[in-house]
Amino acid sequence: MTTYDAVVVGGGAAGLAGAVALGRARRSVLVVDAGEQRNLPAEGVHNFLTREGMPPAELAAAGRKEAESYGVTVVAARVTAAEPDGDSFRVTLDDGTVLGAARLLLATGVTDTLPAIPGLAERWGRDLLHCPYCHGWEVRDRALGIISTGPFAVEQALLWRQWSADVTLFRHTGPEPTDEQYTQLAARGIAVVDGEITGVETDGDRLTGVRVGTRVFTRDALVAATTMNASLAGLEGLGLALEDLQRDGVTIGTFLKADPTGKTDVPGVYAAGNLTMPPGQVIAAAAAGTMAGAMINFDLVARDTRAAVEAVSSEGDRRVHDVDELARTWDERYRESDLIWSGEPNTALVKEVADLPPGRVLDLGCGEGGDAVWFARQGWSVTAADISPVALERAARHAADAGVTDRIDFQRHNLAVSFPDGEFDLVSAQFLHSWGDMPREAILRRAAAAVAPGGVLLIEGHSGAPHWENAPENEQHQHGHGGHPLPSPHEVIASLNLPEDDWEVLVVDEHERTRTFPDGRTIHHVDNTVKLRRR
Repeated sequence: MTTYDAVVVGGGAAGLAGAVALGRARRSVLVVDAGEQRNLPAEGVHNFLTREGMPPAELAAAGRKEAESYGVTVVAARVTAAEPDGDSFRVTLDDGTVLGAARLLLATGVTDTLPAIPGLAERWGRDLLHCPYCHGWEVRDRALGIISTGPFAVEQALLWRQWSADVTLFRHTGPEPTDEQYTQLAARGIAVVDGEITGVETDGDRLTGVRVGTRVFTRDALVAATTMNASLAGLEGLGLALEDLQRDGVTIGTFLKADPTGKTDVPGVYAAGNLTMPPGQVIAAAAAGTMAGAMINFDLVARDTRAAVEAVSSEGDRRVHDVDELARTWDERYRESDLIWSGEPNTALVKEVADLPPGRVLDLGCGEGGDAVWFARQGWSVTAADISPVALERAARHAADAGVTDRIDFQRHNLAVSFPDGEFDLVSAQFLHSWGDMPREAILRRAAAAVAPGGVLLIEGHSGAPHWENAPENEQHQHGHGGHPLPSPHEVIASLNLPEDDWEVLVVDEHERTRTFPDGRTIHHVDNTVKLRRR
């Protein structure tokens, strides 16, 4: 099932304007258009700035093209069912296609119910009119007939008098005007004809008059107030209810209630156009569609943000879990023996640091504290970081035994998540390898950022294929780093991506060590040294 950010039901001005707003917001949008726009019979659209007189079908085609230019899909179809599906919606089309929609925009418009006069419906939108602002200019100065079916007919006749001096009010089924209204009509030169209209007269495809009993009254155009019934066909499963549209206590149609942004009473369902404001003109419908589309995007942004926050929270929980799991793994390794490492400083470290003046040093992955204690004995002020509480406890005992506790600040960090504060004259990363997906390159870049101007970054590590793969089983268990190749010293430098003007390369070296195991086997370590000075 294809799922869209929004499915728009109705391809008129409101629906297409909403689709354009959503498409421009980079949302996935489907417009379902049954091709039944209310204004299609009219010759042109009016009071729509820059689109004056454009045929409604042409306006709709231009709107579809514009929407499609922003990635919107428009299909000629009818919605036969729609219902909530969790936080989204399930929409069925008349060809059986089932779609998903995070949000719905309903722009299904209204159906106009006309007076039951033979031949009248065929004149709708051409010379049977309803809105003087939509069509008054086009029939100015012509013979107009107002068909009375309700209490607002006199008002309608007086309004249309603005466009023509030849206006006749046909009482048809409407109430008789009051004395005051007769006076108003007479003052404006509007004739009144009693009796019901029984039919219309035409010449070819042109209205010529109306029949009242046996009399025929010549007219060029007729005006009728319609009953405007909002349409929710196929959308009953959404649980929406239409309300009566009333004026002065008189029901003149039905509509779907929505707030000014297009929100309906059903969360996730928006509505726009004549469905929510039946008397609205095309430009008002388009504006409402644009507003609803924008608010749907606003709603979806809020949804996406909630999901992102939840994902970050879950990721944070996972990272905390991973930190705890990695710490437990290292703790288990240290608990396998009273002393995992020799307790002595790394040979390469002593060689490269011996000629440096003591200052502030950061020891990354300090383990049981062999390097940290050596630094302190040489007069360095030491910050020593490790993930394992067991290792840090042993390192603290080692420092106490050596009488240098006051020179070492032991800190617990998973360097992939947190990092010691401050700048250092020396940052030392000795064999900073670990299990899983520890982002070693990112950690080393943070290490470089912690070096003070004039300070040194010293990295010691294994090169090439991991030497422990050929070690005895207990040695493999101890390392457990996985089988991926380890970087050469040049690859280490490249991974740091440091500005050449800011750093001086002091040492780039590979060297071998031979190690003998209790069973008499020996293996060769290929290690590397990278030593850089920050200018």
